[in-house]
Amino acid sequence: MDHIGKRISDGRILALIESLLKQDVLRGLDRWTPTGGTPQGSVISPLLANIYLHPLDECMAGLGYRLVRYADDFVVLCKSREEAEAGLAEIRRFVELNGLCLHPDKTHLGDCRQKGEGFEFLGYRFERGRRFVRTKSLKQLKDKIRAKTGRSRGQSLKRIIADLNPILRGWFGYFKHANQTTFRRVDGFVRRRLRSILRQQAKKPGLGICQKDHMQWPKAFFAKAGLVALHPAWLEARHSR
Repeated sequence: MDHIGKRISDGRILALIESLLKQDVLRGLDRWTPTGGTPQGSVISPLLANIYLHPLDECMAGLGYRLVRYADDFVVLCKSREEAEAGLAEIRRFVELNGLCLHPDKTHLGDCRQKGEGFEFLGYRFERGRRFVRTKSLKQLKDKIRAKTGRSRGQSLKRIIADLNPILRGWFGYFKHANQTTFRRVDGFVRRRLRSILRQQAKKPGLGICQKDHMQWPKAFFAKAGLVALHPAWLEARHSR
């Protein structure tokens, strides 16, 4: 609140923000009043993070470090391990002076050019000079696809594809910078789910993964039906860049 008070003088807005910070938390039947921090998932938390971490941006820039930050998640890019260790020491000093703490599981040093030493940031996995979709983000997408492609879903293929396409387009719009192998795998996963539905509607057993199913319902079949294919979209985006 001291940081916010340096930028905002309207007492009504300050009172509103303070009330949000002190709002009771309800989990199940348990209720308590927070004594520190910002409410996780709150619409105001990213804004407050930008306010109280802006001095960290200035501190690291003044020391010659390149810090990339989104709300309270950040990465510091260094040229050597010694430089990274010194940078981490500066960050620890800053957070201690400002009543904050670093996440013990997410804070680490590593050479992202080496296998196993990469890092995850904003849904991506950076490793060996390439960008991948992190495992958790890929699982979330597959869960959404599964929810839309249950074998017992009694709707036309056209209707199912119409439900899937916005999900696929939105996901690709964010992760289009990832390695192309991810998009091939997702395309194959989607088509397998749809083939399984087509087999069910034809009253045939099976999961739609045999060679005969691939021949009966090839990629061209789903393209003609209007299904968004991620790997062709990646190729097109790559050529346009």
